[in-house]
Amino acid sequence: MEQVTELSYALDTFYFLLCGALVMWMAAGFTMLESGLVRAKNTAEILTKNIGLYSIACIMYMVCGYGIMYGDGNGFIPGISLLGADDNTVAEVLSGEEDAPYYSSLADFFFQVVFVATAMSIVSGAVAERMKLWAFLAFAVVLTGFIYPVQGYWTWGEGFLDELGYSDYAGSGIVHMAGASAALAGVLLLGARKGKYGPRGEVNAIPGCNLPLATLGTLILWLGWFGFNGGSELKISDVESANNVARVFTNTNLAAAGGLVAALLLAKAWFGKADLTMALNGALAGLVSITAEPLTPTPLLATVIGAIGGLLVVVSIVILDRKLRIDDPVGAISVHGTAGIWGILAVLLSNDEATLAGQLAGIAVIFAWVFLASLLVWFVLKTLVGIRVSPEEEYAGVDLGECGLEAYPEFTRTRE
Repeated sequence: MEQVTELSYALDTFYFLLCGALVMWMAAGFTMLESGLVRAKNTAEILTKNIGLYSIACIMYMVCGYGIMYGDGNGFIPGISLLGADDNTVAEVLSGEEDAPYYSSLADFFFQVVFVATAMSIVSGAVAERMKLWAFLAFAVVLTGFIYPVQGYWTWGEGFLDELGYSDYAGSGIVHMAGASAALAGVLLLGARKGKYGPRGEVNAIPGCNLPLATLGTLILWLGWFGFNGGSELKISDVESANNVARVFTNTNLAAAGGLVAALLLAKAWFGKADLTMALNGALAGLVSITAEPLTPTPLLATVIGAIGGLLVVVSIVILDRKLRIDDPVGAISVHGTAGIWGILAVLLSNDEATLAGQLAGIAVIFAWVFLASLLVWFVLKTLVGIRVSPEEEYAGVDLGECGLEAYPEFTRTRE
């Protein structure tokens, strides 16, 4: 019996770590996607932000984030525990305790920390091309160490939202809408890029520099999402769990496909052209939409959920850009916010245990907490150090002003 326990423990731990590695690879996807959708003169700073935020997230979640999210508390106010990820659980497993964990606690920490980095990556693209690098990294410290873990405690940490019945399998709200809420707060204080909106109300497109790179980034994210959703099953060592993982993988893939096709068709009907950027965001919106519940839908329903997400993201991007004049260079707020809200509500289509009241409570609480807390942090940073580069630096490109180098020096400068 002990041998079976050891084998199951080893298998589930390995599966958890492998899925965590896939989610970590999503950092490369976000980096490539954002690099392709900004102008060449701002690419090196985007690369620096993404690799920097990932490292900050890992350290801050180790120091305090994990302990806040999964520590003791009263359901609303979490306990504060430093260095919460500090040990494995093999001894507990082999003791035969009924509630003993079936995977290493360090595997759990690793899997959770890459989710935190994903939430912060969402912010990076939305504030691109005009935000100060060090202000952004300072915000990353607070979001990953404190803001994200608090709402994580309320949900996955068995806090009051969990008690209210909020259901979010892999984080449409907890990760994606949270990241979009933080991004929205930053964008509102930051303002639009110079030249984006004209004095007579015109909206000027600012194309990205490398659509092949953006497409590669989307495909990397698509691949990483199998770890994102599949790993959230938490185990694979029994027949039921293995079957669940297979369904989660299938539904995740079909939702992305449905989102892409729907967005592509809507773009063709609306704009008269097959807009690649809308198609890419449609795939990502489909992935975000299915993340709250990738297990209970049928494959057909998962495709429909993803397709609706793809349609919503096109409409959301247009409204935010043309009507509300909110400048989001990569469409992150729409992909992760609008589709995230839809994903939370779509849980009700297939999960009989979820309730409308619980899902609405989750949407309202997560958005309010992350948006208001982020707005406060952004405001403090704006007051103390400033969050926007100078007009001269923005015109020349933040690569030179913030990083002192360029990603494409042969193309962005004329040399004698």
